[in-house]
Amino acid sequence: MKWTPGGSDEDIEDIRGSSPARGGGGGGTALKLGGGGAVVAILLAIVSQVLGVDLTGGSSTTTSSQPQSSQSSKRSNSSNQSGRPPDPATDPDRDLKEFSKFAFNDAQKTFEAMFAKENVPYRHAKLVIFTDAVDTGCGESSSAVGPFYCPPDEKVYIDLSFYRELKNQLGADGDFAQAYVIAHEMGHHLQTLLGIDDKARRMVAKDKRRENDVSVRQELQADCFAGVWGHTTDQRKMLESGDVEEAMNAAKSIGDDRLQKMSGRRVNPETFTHGTSEQRMRWFKRGFDSGSFDQCDTFGVAQP
Repeated sequence: MKWTPGGSDEDIEDIRGSSPARGGGGGGTALKLGGGGAVVAILLAIVSQVLGVDLTGGSSTTTSSQPQSSQSSKRSNSSNQSGRPPDPATDPDRDLKEFSKFAFNDAQKTFEAMFAKENVPYRHAKLVIFTDAVDTGCGESSSAVGPFYCPPDEKVYIDLSFYRELKNQLGADGDFAQAYVIAHEMGHHLQTLLGIDDKARRMVAKDKRRENDVSVRQELQADCFAGVWGHTTDQRKMLESGDVEEAMNAAKSIGDDRLQKMSGRRVNPETFTHGTSEQRMRWFKRGFDSGSFDQCDTFGVAQP
């Protein structure tokens, strides 16, 4: 992907090196029907979605105070424990940060412009780069859950070490695979702005049996929105040979069915929260091919 470092830091919060504040989160359970998963607990229940291993033994509920996983504690990271992010001159993750910033800012500008054309109000999201643990509007969380979006504070959270796990553990390499991750989380921001997240919450509150189905539809829609952004990058001649395949491979790598197999679990569609590899690739491609939000109505089809 053709990109340039050094973009605006206006919507970027690099809090690596800082300890998370305690008790300042959303309180109660870390429920967020629109984060990098439907619920932090669900993400952990299929933690292979980001790590390829099962950390929960099938747990489906959690409190907002997630213990740091042993996997997370083993990660190499650039935290200097000084309360300040690493010096750019010596930051080992400088390129990952710069690329994340670029992808986030580009997706934000693109979606803002698309909203403006339809006279739909747009609020900027923020990108928070952290290490190991972070306090959010959804409660305290850890890097074990992977990148996620928190609707109450309208922020995308990422520990840059996730990219290494995406490559080394899930086999999804390439900068456009990384961009897909950022764009997917921004897709959840669009759901918040459009009232889709609230709609999903009401649907689940009305019928708890639909929780997994609603979660899958939301995640697939975020994949489709990511594809819409990808379409614009193609139109702007930003893509290089193999980029689309990188994003498709990333979508394939984090399908519920594949991840359950990787973690040694029986594939159980009733526990899916993000969709199968086939579904995730198909909805990303649908957004990419069409470039239209109208093609991303995963709630309007019988079977997404």
